[in-house]
Amino acid sequence: MSYQVLARKWRPKSFREMVGQEHVLQALINALDHDRLHHAYLFTGTRGVGKTTIARILAKCLNCETGVSSEPCGKCSSCLEIAEGRSVDLLEVDAASRTKVEDTRELLENVQYAPTRSRYKVYLIDEVHMLSGHSFNALLKTLEEPPPHVKFLLATTDPQRLPVTILSRCLQFNLKNMPPEQIVGHLRHVLGQEMISFEEPSLWLLGRAAAGSMRDALSLTDQAISFGSGKLGEADVRSMLGSVELSFIYELLEALAAGDAGALLAIVAHMAEHAPDFEGSLNELISVLHRVAVAQVVPDAVDNSWGDEQRIVEIAAAMTAEDAQLFYQLAINGKRDIALAPDPRSGFEMILLRMVAFRPAAVIDENLSPGDLVPVAPAAGQTVAPEVDNLAKKPQRAPVAPRKEPAVPPRQAPPEPLRERTAPNPPQTEGASTTATSPDTARPDSAHSERRAGAPGLERSPLQDSGEGGDISGAEAPQPQPVAGNTSVSFGVEAAGSGAESISKLEDLTPGNWHQLLERLGLGGIVYTIADNSELRRQAAGSLEFVLDKANAALFNDRHVEQVRAALEKYFNGKLAVSIEAGEVQGETPAQRKARLRQERLEAAVASLEADPLLQKLIARFDGELDRESITPVDT
Repeated sequence: MSYQVLARKWRPKSFREMVGQEHVLQALINALDHDRLHHAYLFTGTRGVGKTTIARILAKCLNCETGVSSEPCGKCSSCLEIAEGRSVDLLEVDAASRTKVEDTRELLENVQYAPTRSRYKVYLIDEVHMLSGHSFNALLKTLEEPPPHVKFLLATTDPQRLPVTILSRCLQFNLKNMPPEQIVGHLRHVLGQEMISFEEPSLWLLGRAAAGSMRDALSLTDQAISFGSGKLGEADVRSMLGSVELSFIYELLEALAAGDAGALLAIVAHMAEHAPDFEGSLNELISVLHRVAVAQVVPDAVDNSWGDEQRIVEIAAAMTAEDAQLFYQLAINGKRDIALAPDPRSGFEMILLRMVAFRPAAVIDENLSPGDLVPVAPAAGQTVAPEVDNLAKKPQRAPVAPRKEPAVPPRQAPPEPLRERTAPNPPQTEGASTTATSPDTARPDSAHSERRAGAPGLERSPLQDSGEGGDISGAEAPQPQPVAGNTSVSFGVEAAGSGAESISKLEDLTPGNWHQLLERLGLGGIVYTIADNSELRRQAAGSLEFVLDKANAALFNDRHVEQVRAALEKYFNGKLAVSIEAGEVQGETPAQRKARLRQERLEAAVASLEADPLLQKLIARFDGELDRESITPVDT
């Protein structure tokens, strides 16, 4: 007896034997059992998901001699003829080879005649999207109102190419791709019945390579059995599919966690000796990174189908969650770019090197307490800046070589006469120096202080910009350094000149110093914006009432109140009642205060420039004009 391939031998003969597609089977079973049959059914889906198989089983259900039901007997002459493909009342048509309108008209000429032996005359038209436009038009009328003894079963892999007039006349069922779990389960059953030995990982390789098609999975299994001389081994299946061993993927991730670019290239070179499919290797890397991310967030949900749960847990512990997400995103984007590389290996290497290059040297951990922070010694000649709360590196971070910055030549000092000459006293503003300022105040400065994650609103000191306390024009401006054990945040004149208040207890908090406390709470994003535009209206007995400026209340919700309350409770180490209501602001919000100070600094800078004698001589000599809109204080 000739050998029959697994895909044909194990084709389901009833709905009970079908794997997956429960959403389609349930509708058909209920329709058959309750005699609610439609005259035209359309089955759509990719290759090998069961479209033709379901259509043939449905034809059996309709023509079984025991009666119309969802469970054909499989023994009567009608069931046997349909199973063997010789039923005269089941007309299977390959639309790809009969696309002309003449073929369709010839097919429909016999529709009016009753079936020869069965209950229904069933037309099974496969790949129906291949019919021509004229063929569809010829089919329309018959498809809409066929004789009662005719049923149409249509199947297609491309329903978008069907006219809407055809779609509207059919009941459409979309068959889904099968997940690897269902494919592996069915392969395990088939191989057990065929008494073929196998290794479990080999089934998962076949299940993933099938890409959702059960027929492809059975065909690949046939090929793997021949390749492995009657058995399925993981190494043989990997060699047949061109897949890379997972051990290489684990080594790549360990090298990524350590930031070792040299080790990455060495591993890729070792992989290249086995002639792998680097695009497939990238897919494997993405799959393992997904499992690593799951292990970091929900350890109990790690998929152990490969038997490597312990290795995945170890890799998850070796890298941060931020790194895992970054590597995953870069690998996903790399799938699009690898086809543009000169060769797959170089494209794969560039994706790995990009992961190392874009890996951040530090991340913010807001869960650390002030006692966990490590003191940082100030640089030579640099004063210790006020402390920053909740700003630290995560522990156990692998060392990363510092990036070499290009040398920047020191800024030339301004002309001596300009340095010695002082302008008349500009209008005094809150937080400004009491001494006269030179035109250097408006000079652009590359050492602007930057907002850092977790500590918004850190501003540069006006004392540094105005030249108070020493000239810093030729050196890098001092930057604040985090110091353990203190949670205060204050900068520049507000700390040294205006007497920043110590807000250690709730009783110390007032509407006047609310802006100081805000910068110590570690808020960020829209929550910081909400608090920044809120005025402290009342504080009493563990209760804080804020009024949010109505102009900034569009995105405000109750969740923001909870985040502000949590930050305040963490700062004061106690339970608080916090309310934020949108309304008219009576005093001044921190955002309005910053805007006012910024405007006052701008006015002071303009006055300083306008009063400069040298600038006035230049304007008079060259008939020039001062562009006020181009003036920007260095600390804005």
